[in-house]
Amino acid sequence: MFSGIVEGLGEVKALRKEQGNLHITVKPAFIKELKVDQSIAHNGVCLTIVNIESDEYTVTAIAETLQKTNLAHLKIGDGLNLERCMKLGDRLDGHIVQGHVDQTAVCNNVEETDGSWMFTFEYDPAQNNITVEKGSVCVNGVSLTVVDSKNNSFSVCIIPYTFNNTNFKNIQPGTLVNLEFDILGKYISKLMHTAALGA
Repeated sequence: MFSGIVEGLGEVKALRKEQGNLHITVKPAFIKELKVDQSIAHNGVCLTIVNIESDEYTVTAIAETLQKTNLAHLKIGDGLNLERCMKLGDRLDGHIVQGHVDQTAVCNNVEETDGSWMFTFEYDPAQNNITVEKGSVCVNGVSLTVVDSKNNSFSVCIIPYTFNNTNFKNIQPGTLVNLEFDILGKYISKLMHTAALGA
């Protein structure tokens, strides 16, 4: 379980394909606090540390993960938004995030708005995922508030701190991002879809 509050950026140091899997080696700022078998969200994708060597660790993304997220598009030197899993008793500063990406979206606009930035993303509505105005959404592992919610798109506003300390500073029109929709919204959408089929 995560909160969508990014702890820092990790640099992709190596990528190794093995059958349908991709082994991703990352250099984080907090390597001394990590251990093998620990779960970390990478751009919102929960992956398990399988090896630690010096100041780097390795995780493995399976084929299904690569198909549903932007991890298959990683390049050496890319920055990943990293968050370790929550501890019981911690404050929930963001919102409840599972680390299970629902689908990807494409950025179609970035607008600087007097000291902050507004990013607009478009996604395929066929999967019945929804956003609501002022609701929560997780973009590349960052807990954000939805503005301008539409059937297949939404916008989020980014403050300078988030812009400078996550990979939002590298997102531009055409960039593919990971989305995890609000868990409550997903349950409601599922119930409504099921009810419509039974009607």
